[in-house]
Amino acid sequence: MRRLTYIGHSAFYIEKDWDGILIDPFITGNPAANFDFKKKRITHILVTHAHLDHLGDAIAISKATGAQIITVFELANYCIEKGAKAIGVNIGGTLKFNWGSVKFLPAIHSSSNPDLPYGGLASSLLLDIEGTTIYHAGDTALMSEFSIIGEKYNPYYALLPVGGYYTMDIYDAALAAKMLFSMEIIPMHYNTFPNIKVDIQKFKDLIEEQGQKCLPLKANEYVEL
Repeated sequence: MRRLTYIGHSAFYIEKDWDGILIDPFITGNPAANFDFKKKRITHILVTHAHLDHLGDAIAISKATGAQIITVFELANYCIEKGAKAIGVNIGGTLKFNWGSVKFLPAIHSSSNPDLPYGGLASSLLLDIEGTTIYHAGDTALMSEFSIIGEKYNPYYALLPVGGYYTMDIYDAALAAKMLFSMEIIPMHYNTFPNIKVDIQKFKDLIEEQGQKCLPLKANEYVEL
């Protein structure tokens, strides 16, 4: 089985054989989430940055399951101090696992939480799962790096924040999708809170007008990879 499930906000769960990969597991306090990690196999947790709506339940899940958190160096050290298992990497680094690989790429965003004044650089993630490439942009503004990522890696799936206010809005995200050359676009980081409410149908229209497929998943909906 190879499946990508949307949890809500920017959180996703990927199943690959006997591995279960969580990305930005903001579950507790997330009004969109209905995900019980105790009923899932969790082996790895990928975190793009330290904000609590992305770090989320990563530390608690790691401590409960033994799953390894993979994130930027400073945030990994913080997770270890809190009793979690973690590996610290940095922008440009690639790690390989049984399920494939993850490369940490740039994002333009801040990264901290009330306990951690500086959480290292915010990142985006490029996953390769048996040749299927998934790009999770994390929280970011529109950036020229999308062109480089598109030209070099051409990710099939692009998971893009569209809520505005803290990240790109739907118009910048549509341009980002175009720069990435991705075939299928999954919007994220929208409608969780009032200040990131968007017209997701408008975003879908923008994506389809430029010849790409848009998949606005609801919580617990998934795509087969």
